[in-house]
Amino acid sequence: MIYVSLIVAFIAAIILTPLVKRLAFRLGAVDAPNYRKVHARIMPRLGGLAIFGAFMIGILLLKLVTNFESDYLYAILIAATIIVATGIVDDMREISAKAKLLGQVIAACIVVFVGGIQIDNINLPFGGELEFGWLGIPFTIIWIVGITNAINLIDGLDGLAAGVSTIALMTLAVMAMIMGNGIVIAMAAILAAATIGFLFFNFHPAKIFMGDTGALFLGFMISVLALLGFKNVAVISFVIPVIMLGVPISDTFFAIVRRLRSGKKWSDPDKSHLHHRLLDLGFSHRQTVMIIYAMAAMFGLAAVIFSMAKVWGAILLIAVILVAIELFVEIIGLAGKNYKPLLNLVRIFNK
Repeated sequence: MIYVSLIVAFIAAIILTPLVKRLAFRLGAVDAPNYRKVHARIMPRLGGLAIFGAFMIGILLLKLVTNFESDYLYAILIAATIIVATGIVDDMREISAKAKLLGQVIAACIVVFVGGIQIDNINLPFGGELEFGWLGIPFTIIWIVGITNAINLIDGLDGLAAGVSTIALMTLAVMAMIMGNGIVIAMAAILAAATIGFLFFNFHPAKIFMGDTGALFLGFMISVLALLGFKNVAVISFVIPVIMLGVPISDTFFAIVRRLRSGKKWSDPDKSHLHHRLLDLGFSHRQTVMIIYAMAAMFGLAAVIFSMAKVWGAILLIAVILVAIELFVEIIGLAGKNYKPLLNLVRIFNK
């Protein structure tokens, strides 16, 4: 029955997106060009509302036909609704960063305190167990808010955040199949289907943007589903969602490094994110998006391989991934043009 829900969510997104586009213009939820934006004309945002609506339709259908149930379901849906409401208000009125953060924290608290979703403990790779105790609560909230904003930060090109999120959701669904986690399979697959339907209107040249409504919703759902899939597991397995979300996490991390190195606040916006740097190197809009899609897919594949590796194999894979990321960051200047510690070290040994 889940396949029917996937098809319905996909079709619902295709039907709802043009309707949301009209609504966005009527409400004034539009994105005007500026020095940080790539688009050159006024674009409707609020497209995430179509993704959210299609996802809810798919979940409702699955529940009505199969009596799909979970201890977490209602808490997640209520929290997701708060996230979407926060995004809608921001897309219409551009609220402050503090107001957006407040909405995200409230949603995260609902997931933790109402849904009971949090990291309690992890099994260490060489024996023993690490208990988080009460620290599991702030750790979980930070994870949810961090990933939510990481997806939002990469939403800078037509189809970029939607495509990267789809790849992450498909990876989550595959990992959930391996682990036999039914709720993650259903929710990740239905949300991926809704996002693919939206991509028909969002891929370059986009007819509508997902806005903060979509970026925050997708980031929130990915963060929560990752927690559901990998809570109370070995520390090596807990690295899986970090690898799977390698593109948004690394882009966010090096954005912070870049801003601190240049004497700016870590939250100050700039035009040096991953997609900006690839565009500056001469890649076209579509080429840049496809390159980042390929990177996201590689991280997803690495996460799947990682899940089946032995401890030492997993550690080796982490080392290779970290070195590869560092080299790539230094080559394209993601952390700043003068940030090249590894390349400088290589040059010293070659002398």
